[in-house]
Amino acid sequence: MASNRPAPEAPFVPDRHDTETFGYDGYRTEEGPWEEWNPTAESIRPVRGRHRVAKQRGGLARSSTVLGVGVIAAVGAGGMASAQTGKPPVSISMPDLPSVGSLISDDEEPAPEGSATPLSSIGVSSTDTEQGTTDAGEALRARIMAQAEQQQDQVDTKAAAEAAAAAEKQAAEAAAKAEKEAEAKAAAAKQKAEEEARKKAEAERLAALAKQYALPTSSYTITSVFGQAGSMWSSGHHTGLDFAAPTGTLIKAVHTGTITEAGWAGSYGYRTILTLEDGTELWYCHQSSINVSVGQKVNTGDVIGRVGATGNVTGPHLHFEVHVGGADSGVDPMAWLRDKGLNL
Repeated sequence: MASNRPAPEAPFVPDRHDTETFGYDGYRTEEGPWEEWNPTAESIRPVRGRHRVAKQRGGLARSSTVLGVGVIAAVGAGGMASAQTGKPPVSISMPDLPSVGSLISDDEEPAPEGSATPLSSIGVSSTDTEQGTTDAGEALRARIMAQAEQQQDQVDTKAAAEAAAAAEKQAAEAAAKAEKEAEAKAAAAKQKAEEEARKKAEAERLAALAKQYALPTSSYTITSVFGQAGSMWSSGHHTGLDFAAPTGTLIKAVHTGTITEAGWAGSYGYRTILTLEDGTELWYCHQSSINVSVGQKVNTGDVIGRVGATGNVTGPHLHFEVHVGGADSGVDPMAWLRDKGLNL
């Protein structure tokens, strides 16, 4: 086994002991004398070759510099405290520690059997450290993934809620629209039904009236209507309805009433006036002959005269006027006859 090169002798050796110790009353052998050593490059250069520091139990190896300094500092601190307080020194017991040299050597000894990996720290292998790091990374990754999934679930839930709300709103709008359309259809159907009912009632009324009313003549042609303008009429417009028919064509009572006039009437020629129960007067003009007399009661369809061309005329025809309530001015005879259910 190789040994270190011996240190050179110190140039100075004290011939007396220093009375100032580490806090003790007298001189101790472990305190010196010490030789002064000034290290040089030659003195601290390591000896070539492999060597091993002998293990020591209960002592300090030459490589245990840091540990020795710590022990000396602790002992010194205890001595100074004893010197200041005057109390007896407290003994410090140090546990048996392996020398640093036993842990740090030039020879690389193989790892003991049963150990797969070198220790990175006391009782913890590098595999355990890597495993712990991996587990921590996996745990962090799991938390991140869980948070991401939770956020995605929240987004999906919100989107589903918005979609459901939109669908509900659309369904409500569609239902409201359908309800309005149904109401409109129902209203239209109701209106149509009412209109049909009204028309039916009117048709029934007119049919009933038609049995009570009759046209004033037959085999006719309408040649002039009510309100027609022309110089042939003294008022400037036609005041009745003209039924052109051959002379001698029968003239009938339109409705039940009383004859209130029968005779010559100037430009009207021979005229008969039939007054109805409501006061309406029916004028039959330009007759060739009169078959009734004043005060006579007639029924619907009774013959009251014949078509002629008397008075101010251009040809044989029946001039028919309607005066509601006995008024001087008449109304449209065609509209009045149609209102009684008669078709011209």
